[in-house]
Amino acid sequence: MSTTSPDEGVARRLKALACTAPLHDLDARKGRLEWDATGYQMGEIGLQAIDQVTLAMDFDHGAGHAEVVRRLLPFVGAQVPHAPREEHERVARWVIDNLINVGSIDRGFAVEYGTTDEQGRYVRRRFDFKLLVEVAAADGSVYLRASDEAINVLVGALDTDVESAQEAAETKLETLIVRGRLGDARLAAEQARYRTVQYAELLRRKLEATRRDVRSVDWLDAVPELLNEALTHIEGRYRAETMIKANIADARDEATEPGRRRQAAELVAVVDDCIQRHTQLQTRLQEAGTAFRAEQDRQQFSGRPVRPSVDVFGQLLKPSLGLTVEAALDPVTAYFAAGTGLRHPSVASLGGLVETLLTPPTDRDPFGAEVPDPELAPQPRERFGEDVWRLAGAVFPQDTASPVRLSEALRRARESGTDVAQLVALRAVHAVGTGIGTARTQHDPSVLLAVDDGTVLDDPEFGGADLLLALADVEVERNSTEREVSGA
Repeated sequence: MSTTSPDEGVARRLKALACTAPLHDLDARKGRLEWDATGYQMGEIGLQAIDQVTLAMDFDHGAGHAEVVRRLLPFVGAQVPHAPREEHERVARWVIDNLINVGSIDRGFAVEYGTTDEQGRYVRRRFDFKLLVEVAAADGSVYLRASDEAINVLVGALDTDVESAQEAAETKLETLIVRGRLGDARLAAEQARYRTVQYAELLRRKLEATRRDVRSVDWLDAVPELLNEALTHIEGRYRAETMIKANIADARDEATEPGRRRQAAELVAVVDDCIQRHTQLQTRLQEAGTAFRAEQDRQQFSGRPVRPSVDVFGQLLKPSLGLTVEAALDPVTAYFAAGTGLRHPSVASLGGLVETLLTPPTDRDPFGAEVPDPELAPQPRERFGEDVWRLAGAVFPQDTASPVRLSEALRRARESGTDVAQLVALRAVHAVGTGIGTARTQHDPSVLLAVDDGTVLDDPEFGGADLLLALADVEVERNSTEREVSGA
């Protein structure tokens, strides 16, 4: 049998599609919201949010939640201009929360894809990634940073070498300016700026890992090579962007059309921002060696924390042997109760928590981790079958004009069987907290409501209130954004 090596190009394209899946999911889930969001293009708003966070990133800070929402408001408001400002803010916050993946344990996304291994077998792999990441600042505030995968979504690539991508972007930018295609040149300049941000983010992570543990970063070969490449990168880019800026200025001065002058002026602003980011990166590169030496001295000479330990033999066993059993019982019991305990603590110790937080991240497999085949347990048998559900539905009110007491519904249910009465009681309790918003979202024609009017339930099996069960119609008004529930 012929063997084939895994195709890295296919894996890159599959992971590139995976990074765009959360953006497509925004438009797929907007129809299930309890408020009307049909007029908004959530995927476009998501791309705009990633763009604003990326442009606001630097070495020390990112973008604040409120600042990103403020920058998104004009873009969101242009899609549905007649909606109030509060709704625009609500849409912007919902998109940002979904890009952070609020509600998940690790606030990340995971997508499965398949590759072919060296033996030609199809292997399922798991690709974990994040788009927007919440980071805590030294002053206690929380800001957003865009991940490498998010920046790659903006430029339409994945795991691209930063230096080669930057050179290609600069060459493309210079060619477009010479040809006078300023609109396309601005797009190329923005992509070059994204690559510059990504390069700076790589250096920031190295310095942050050094501050945590200097041994986790290769300062002998890898980091010096990175610093040299970055300095060479800055020198070449600064020279190229200065020349490009001069060509743009000439195109702006020679242009007679107002639209062309505006495009040239906007392109000058983008290139100025790129030059400013190169200057910031150069400053950090010059400070990297000093930061490494300072962290090396601090971590090397700080020493391990000194904690007093208990001498079990000299301080516990030997003195206890000279005591009576009654006198030695209390100190021995206290020691073993505190030293061993009866169960594992529900919360990790401070030492274990700090060790976990300071553990350097492991390098990810470029193809992603293999997904093990799950061992599925047999599906349990449903307690209530279709016949029981049908019989239970028959004892509930069939229209809005004839409400039924729970006691009467239970009496009629017992004539059909014990399981029917159990199901009727469960559905009646569930109807007390019926979500009207869910019924409106699912476009249900009616909903079962249960009201406690103070009547006590007189039943041999169940106790509590004799609920009043009624069927209410879910009516849609002429204004599609307003709905109300009416009924008996």
